[in-house]
Amino acid sequence: MDLEELDVAVDNGSIDTVLLALTDMQGRLQGKRLHGRYFMDEVVSGGSEGCNYLLAVDVDMNTVDGYAMSSWASGYGDFVMRPDFGTLRKVPWQPGTAMVLADLFTTDGDPVYASPRQILQRQLERLAEHGLTAFAGTELEFVLYKDTYEQAFDKHYRDLVPANQYNVDYSMLGTARVEPLLRRIRNEMYGAGLQPESAKGECNFGQHEIAFRYADAVTAADNHVIYKNGAKEIAAQEGMALTFMAKPNAREGNSCHIHFSLRGADGRSAMLGDGPAHLSDVGQRVTAGLLATLREFSLLFAPNINSYKRYQPGSFAPTALRWGVDNRTCSLRMAGHGQGMRVENRVPGGDVNPYLAIAALVAGAVYGIEHELELEPEFTGNAYDDATAGRVPGTLREAHELWLGSEIARDAFGADVVGHYANMAQVELTAFDAAVTDWELSRGFERM
Repeated sequence: MDLEELDVAVDNGSIDTVLLALTDMQGRLQGKRLHGRYFMDEVVSGGSEGCNYLLAVDVDMNTVDGYAMSSWASGYGDFVMRPDFGTLRKVPWQPGTAMVLADLFTTDGDPVYASPRQILQRQLERLAEHGLTAFAGTELEFVLYKDTYEQAFDKHYRDLVPANQYNVDYSMLGTARVEPLLRRIRNEMYGAGLQPESAKGECNFGQHEIAFRYADAVTAADNHVIYKNGAKEIAAQEGMALTFMAKPNAREGNSCHIHFSLRGADGRSAMLGDGPAHLSDVGQRVTAGLLATLREFSLLFAPNINSYKRYQPGSFAPTALRWGVDNRTCSLRMAGHGQGMRVENRVPGGDVNPYLAIAALVAGAVYGIEHELELEPEFTGNAYDDATAGRVPGTLREAHELWLGSEIARDAFGADVVGHYANMAQVELTAFDAAVTDWELSRGFERM
């Protein structure tokens, strides 16, 4: 919807609440619920302020040390949330509600360098200098449980009842068991301006995927965070819970394969050509750049301790830094054909921040183009068995060290962004190192 439509809806009472939302470091929507008339009269012209600690806390919203932009020493001041009215939409799963996403600025009017949405926008500006535009689609999996979120919390997330009790990958019968929820999510996301394509079962018990049409890079990331937040809200309304965490149990994890392509000024694929796998010179350099930067940028694809539990041989989560045509054992899979040809990055999990992950893809593409990298030969066969390939980092600690030591990351993102997200990883590592896990208790309580 546009502002004029919102103004009419506020006047006639069909909308009384406007959500002003930003995306935090963890990829979550944060912000304010504003009265519709107040939004129209005050926020449309001036934005709204919020505490800058929203980009300097851990997943539990604890204030933590180590951030340059926000701390006790600097007083935890405000930043300004300016609505991007191109994202304004109704929220069908909440009565009388609209939503708009915000970009972040300091009170002096400067962009907030650690804002994920603006990190992506800056990378797209670099890409535009080469006459190219990025498009993306994110395939986000979740595991659905019959427990509510409150019940799951009270049970310490143990002994939850999955919505399906066996592997329902592509099963029409299995998806029919939860179709009322899947249908509601699909239709209400459509009502919010997203373009759902399909829903299908996946391998883990209760695991499903709802796919949406690709879009320009920023819109794809916007749609991702709106869907992820909305799907949780709809599941909660139905007395169920779903999780996007990368590895919720010992079975298959939740992936978020990101499909990525570039177009030239003529609106046609810049990837398509007469080279290997029908790649153009640009397409070869882009793919080579993605491979060359994947390890050093892996913190942006896999941001949590749990993210790295997915990377197991034979799990459909990649371990080898290889590319192949329609090869799901590789980190990069060339998919589609003709103008629809694209690179599928299979490294990210369901816990990914889409703005940061797509920004990493854009930065990798620019690196390949600017350094005229040559693409290694296509890999055929089982990449899990390739002992000569580079490997996806096996732990957050390894990814943190690679990111912190990366000159490529500093050149692409700037030292301030590298330092900010390195600190985020260090906070998680410190918390995990101090935790006593169930695994330790079960092995050591009696027997040690």
